[in-house]
Amino acid sequence: MRYPLILALGGALILSACATATPYQAAGEGTRGFAETQIEPNRYRVSFSGNSVTDLSTVENYLLYRAAELTAQRGYDYFIIAERELDKKQRIVDTGASAFNRGHFGWNYYSIGHGWGYSPGYLHGFGHGYGFGHGYGGGFGTGFDLRQITRYEAFAEIVMKRGEKPEDNERAYDSREVMRNLAGTIKRPEA
Repeated sequence: MRYPLILALGGALILSACATATPYQAAGEGTRGFAETQIEPNRYRVSFSGNSVTDLSTVENYLLYRAAELTAQRGYDYFIIAERELDKKQRIVDTGASAFNRGHFGWNYYSIGHGWGYSPGYLHGFGHGYGFGHGYGGGFGTGFDLRQITRYEAFAEIVMKRGEKPEDNERAYDSREVMRNLAGTIKRPEA
């Protein structure tokens, strides 16, 4: 009985780890966050990739904040967004009882049986000498609970400049002003 309990706790930990938005962090192997690529001495391609619980406005704010932060770190005063893109990925996942039936969640125990058998509240058994028996987590069913998962990644190609930001260019952003205004929205990884 300990083995299913350990698996259930492990599954709960994995699900809870996915339940928080992507923090403002550098993207790495297996983690989402910001990244940049230098194209020319004062031109960069900047991106921010969020997980499925990171909303669009957060992804866009983190992209702008990273562009401003990078501009200041390189000794420039403002940046101009030359190009901007948004990648929206959607998928449908089944989180209902039918997901349990297909082995996506939970665990099946097997008991010896012949032909078709039935365990109340669970699946019909089948096979030569084996059938589905008791389950974990209150039983299995055949219902569907479909949920749409959306993940955003924003990209911008920026050109960094020195001096006063031109007031007539709506694509120009003062790096220090952007950082000051967005600082309250930035959530960094917990230590």
